[in-house]
Amino acid sequence: MENDRQAAVRATDTLANERTYLAYIRTALAFIAFGFVIARFSLFAREFSELVHSANTDKGVSTAFGTGMAAFGIVVALLGAWRYAVTDRGLREGRVIVLSSVAGYLIALIVCAIAAIVAFALLSYQ
Repeated sequence: MENDRQAAVRATDTLANERTYLAYIRTALAFIAFGFVIARFSLFAREFSELVHSANTDKGVSTAFGTGMAAFGIVVALLGAWRYAVTDRGLREGRVIVLSSVAGYLIALIVCAIAAIVAFALLSYQ
């Protein structure tokens, strides 16, 4: 019976699971890199204000938001690893395991919140 379950796992399913995992990793790296750029922009803005003798040396939200973006990238990487393992186990057991709709909506809301913060920061930047 175990051999029947192993035979039911198709290579295309396994490869699709691996592609999805790699997409999670790419997304996590993008969030981490974007967070790094945002956090470093705060440093650049402070150095530039020193150069032009401006009084604006406040860190603002750039450092906190950039750090938050990098942390969210870590969460995405962990979520991707978890989803890969759960899906792989499900494939080997002959089951299809889907992401719950609550988790899907929650992830979408977090990404929308990040987008709103970025849009607000871009619109308020003078």
